[in-house]
Amino acid sequence: QLQLVESGGGLVHAGGPLRLSCAASARTFSTYVMGWFRRAPANEREFVAAISVKGISTSYADSVKGRFTITRDNTRNTLYLQMNSLKPENTFVYYCAGRRPDYSAKAIEYDLWGQGTQVTVSS
Repeated sequence: QLQLVESGGGLVHAGGPLRLSCAASARTFSTYVMGWFRRAPANEREFVAAISVKGISTSYADSVKGRFTITRDNTRNTLYLQMNSLKPENTFVYYCAGRRPDYSAKAIEYDLWGQGTQVTVSS
């Protein structure tokens, strides 16, 4: 089964950028719709962004539109989330996730998950 490992989280000042990466363990990565989700303690995972298999279609939560960009490199089996103009309310654990075959923004419809990476934005 495909394994996903996130990296790139950390502490950043408000207004700063951060780029998250999600490395997949196999070339079957290129057959998965991929997404980024976030979760605060004791809360459910919330949709952040999703990208189609070939990277042609993307979608974003309203709260991050214009500041976050999801991309993928199928030659490197890697998913990215570029986060700009970060705000303290963007402090969450961020997860990458994968599903096949259809595009979705619903966490419950994703069956592959990474372990998460903490992003903390200080004011």
